[in-house]
Amino acid sequence: MRKRVVITGIGVISPIGNDKDTFWQSLVEGKSGITNISRFDASQFPTRFAAEVKDFDPTRFLERKEAKRMDRFSQYAVVAAKMALQDAGLDVNKVGPDRVGVVFATGIGGMETFEEQTRVLVEKGPGKISPFFVPMMIANMAAGQIAIQTGARGINFTVVNACAAGTNAVGEAFRVLQRGEADVVITGGSEASVTPLALAGFSAMKALSTRNEAPEKASRPFDRLRDGFVLGEGAGVLVLETLDHALSRGARVYAEVAGYGCTADAYHITAPDPEGEGAAKAMALALADANVRPEEVDYINAHGTSTDLNDRIETLAIKKVFGSHAYRLAISSNKSMIGHLLGAAGAVELIATALTIYHGIIPPTINYEEPDPECDLDYVPNKARKQEVKVALSNSFGFGGHNATVLLKRVEI
Repeated sequence: MRKRVVITGIGVISPIGNDKDTFWQSLVEGKSGITNISRFDASQFPTRFAAEVKDFDPTRFLERKEAKRMDRFSQYAVVAAKMALQDAGLDVNKVGPDRVGVVFATGIGGMETFEEQTRVLVEKGPGKISPFFVPMMIANMAAGQIAIQTGARGINFTVVNACAAGTNAVGEAFRVLQRGEADVVITGGSEASVTPLALAGFSAMKALSTRNEAPEKASRPFDRLRDGFVLGEGAGVLVLETLDHALSRGARVYAEVAGYGCTADAYHITAPDPEGEGAAKAMALALADANVRPEEVDYINAHGTSTDLNDRIETLAIKKVFGSHAYRLAISSNKSMIGHLLGAAGAVELIATALTIYHGIIPPTINYEEPDPECDLDYVPNKARKQEVKVALSNSFGFGGHNATVLLKRVEI
């Protein structure tokens, strides 16, 4: 029999708060974390704003020397992981290091380090490249550093699946625990790509909003006037345990991870399948995996990027899976407040979904002002809603046609 899996710890670094409670309160209040870029001069870019992490101090959890040898995406990951373990009240050594795994995600990895060292190469030559360049930049290093910093010696791997990566990481951690290959898995995703090159690349694709006059209004999922996504950054870490292990130590449980679906569109490098078949299949697989009927679902934490194609096609996919029940579902997009955290998005949004179940409050989709006839579902516009949520889905869809859905349930022992 497959083991049941629950969420017992949460750590967040985000544009609206660098801890679980601040993040959650900001979501419920509908606060935007999107502002003009402060980290570099963006005055020559078509888009001059992003959802930056603010007031982040890695030395609260790391020695200064250790922090300097990590790219920001690894710093975010390690700090969020330590917060999640603290939140779970879990000591890796007491569990047994060989029974604690790490399954982690990023979309890009050490982008800032890559750009800095490229400048060094061009301006000063190869002899000046840092010996830490490669181990700071490579995408697996967040997972590696989490293990080094926590002592977790179990299964350890990295998922790089564009914007679906965070959800895939949690789904794969769920599978590891179901199979009995670990008792605890530290999972989630991290991204730190608010950098000149990343901003220029996404701008060149015409993927970003250019609402420079009102950055806080720029991310407007499902709204008729949406004009692109907003680049974000941060990390979300969840401590997953088998239910038996959590019960044996009297752990608090936020939600149960009950289903996982993963598909490919096999259609286009950036655009989603116009019929939404891959997205619909991922949701259907998660439902089947959890043995949950569509009409039992109360809420969907949507991918909801604020791009024309994504929001319209995600809406279509939801209708394909849920039929008339689609109009009774509550749906919202955290990206309206935190922007798009790329490889970290799914993990942070799963945290929001777990907290929605735990607190019985659905965060809103802010900036929803003008309905789109093709996006005609209940997107919980502008104001949080108190509502009991027993079953929820969290969707993530990535460049390359990657689709991932995780289903969470309120725990019933």
